[in-house]
Amino acid sequence: MAKDDRSGINPFTGKSHFDIVNDDNFLQSSYNEYYNMINRAQLLDNTPDGQIVRGVAIRLIQAVENYLSEIGRLDYVEDYYDWDFHLVADNTVNAFCMPGGKIVMFSGILSIANTEDKVAFILGHEMAHALLDHSRTRASAQTAKGAITSAAWIGSIAMDLVGLGEFGSLTRAATYAADIGSEFLLMNPWGRDQELEADRLGMMIIHWAGYDISPIPAFWQSMANHNSNEHDFFSTHPADSKRIAVMNELIHEIENERDFHSGPVLGEVPTPKDEFADSHVVRNNVKYCQECGAPAEMDSIFCTSCGAKFDVELKCGNCGALVGEGDKFCMNCGNRL
Repeated sequence: MAKDDRSGINPFTGKSHFDIVNDDNFLQSSYNEYYNMINRAQLLDNTPDGQIVRGVAIRLIQAVENYLSEIGRLDYVEDYYDWDFHLVADNTVNAFCMPGGKIVMFSGILSIANTEDKVAFILGHEMAHALLDHSRTRASAQTAKGAITSAAWIGSIAMDLVGLGEFGSLTRAATYAADIGSEFLLMNPWGRDQELEADRLGMMIIHWAGYDISPIPAFWQSMANHNSNEHDFFSTHPADSKRIAVMNELIHEIENERDFHSGPVLGEVPTPKDEFADSHVVRNNVKYCQECGAPAEMDSIFCTSCGAKFDVELKCGNCGALVGEGDKFCMNCGNRL
C-alpha cells in the first residue's frame, strides 16, 4: 500500500491535498490503534445488528468502487484502501472510519441510528472523511505547525547567543501565543469545512448505494432539537442550519438530475445557502417529522413513528384564510369557526 502508486489528485475534489506525512508510518500508527481496539473489544459482527452493519458497509464500499470505475479513477482505492468493519459492544454513541478504510461502529449509536438508512448515513459520512484524506490533512497541518514552532524557538535561542536577548524573548512569547491560537486559527476552521465536505460526499455515497437520502436533513434536525452534545457522534458533528442547508441543496441537485460524472462531486467546499435551510420540512408532498425524521402524509397531525405533533396550518372553511388555533371567528371574512 503506497500512495505514490496512485494519482495525487483526489477524484472527489479534483485537487491534490496538503500532505507532508510519512505514509508508511502514518498508516502503521493508524492500524496499530485500530487492531489494539478490535483485539480488546467485544465484537457483535455475528448478531442481527452486526449483519445489518456488515451489509450496509459492503453496499457502500461497492457503490464507491462502482462510481470510481465509471470515472476511470479506481487507482485511488485499489491496493490502498484495505476495507474492514466491525460493530463493537460499547454504549458510546459514535462511529469512525480510520485512514485506509478501517470502520468501527459502537453499538450505542444504534439507539439513534435505528434504521438501515440511518446506519448508512452514519457509515457514509465517516467513510467520506477517509476517502477525502481528512486525517492525513490534519496530521500534515499539525506536523507543519510543529515544524514552524520549533524553527521559531531555535531562531529565538540564536538571537540570545548573538546578544539580542530581548528580541529572543519576544520571539518565544509570540511563538507560544501562535501555538495556542493555531488550534482556533488553523485547525478548527479546516474541521468545519471538512464536516461540510463529509456531509455532501457521505450523502452521495449512500445515494449511489440506492438509499433514500431525502429524510436525512430532518433526521439531523431531530438531533439538533434534542441535546446532541449528549452523543459523541453528534457533539463532534455540530447539527446546525448551515449543514442542513448543504444537505438540502444536494438533494435538490440530485432531483434535478445533475451530472456528477463530468466533474468532481466536491469542486469547492460546500457553501450553505439560506434558501435551502428549511426545504427539508416538506418535500414532494411529503413532510418529515422534525423530532425523528420519519416521513408522513401532508395532512398528518401526529407522527406515527414517535408521536410528535406537527405544526398544522388551520384555515377558515369559508374563505380559506389562515386562522389561529384558538380563534373563534375568521378575521378575514367573519365566519364563525
